Amino acid sequence: MLFKTKKEKKFQFISEGEGQPIVLLQGLMGGLSNFSKLISFFSTKGYKVYFPELPIYDLPVLNTNLTSLAKFVAKFIEEEVGEPATVVGNSMGGHVGLILTLSRPELVKHLVLTGSSGLYERSFGDSFPRKSDKEYMKRKAQEVFYDPEVATDELVDEVFSIVNDRGKGIKTVMLARSAIKHNMENELHKIQVPTCIIWGKQDNVTPPEVAVEMDRLIPDSDLFWIDKCGHAAMMEKPDEFNEILYKWLESRK
Repeated sequence: MLFKTKKEKKFQFISEGEGQPIVLLQGLMGGLSNFSKLISFFSTKGYKVYFPELPIYDLPVLNTNLTSLAKFVAKFIEEEVGEPATVVGNSMGGHVGLILTLSRPELVKHLVLTGSSGLYERSFGDSFPRKSDKEYMKRKAQEVFYDPEVATDELVDEVFSIVNDRGKGIKTVMLARSAIKHNMENELHKIQVPTCIIWGKQDNVTPPEVAVEMDRLIPDSDLFWIDKCGHAAMMEKPDEFNEILYKWLESRK
């Protein structure tokens, strides 16, 4: 399904459907394609789904961190959505959602986390070793998923082009470092909004114990597992993910 990007003021975004707003936040190497089935599903179920393009590579160097991204999302919800939204974040996007929820809880109706950073994650670290080796990058991309076939040639090409673009590569490393530094273990107990945690049982990047700990620390949370699934559950097992989230949102109305 093709989605039309809107450009308004300082935002580029997709919006589909009508109804309760859902705002989707991508991971560091993620994009619109990660959420395409979720958008198609929820936009026909009484929800208006937004996918704002996060300014991952456009922030000034000194402001290339997750807090700046959370402020960007807050402005987007205020100016484009206009009411509290269900915020769905994968990987780094979940971490941004956590920061947003703590700093601006009035903008978040529900928080949904899948493969979220914020406590512990395995990452590239300070650099991209062998970034010019495409086969190596392909193996790294495949490790994100339970089924390596989900890492299509197109997705591998995307990752390869990012890490081999000097400007993008530097910003990517800076945001990865920001995620590692911004550990939220001592803050999660302050989250008051209903939180849905959907996790792949075979997530190699943010292992299952991260989901268990988030569920323990966040007061009003529900944890759901998807088997034979890695770090991007909404992409690898979209039908299961959508069904879990839809039932949970309906139960929280």
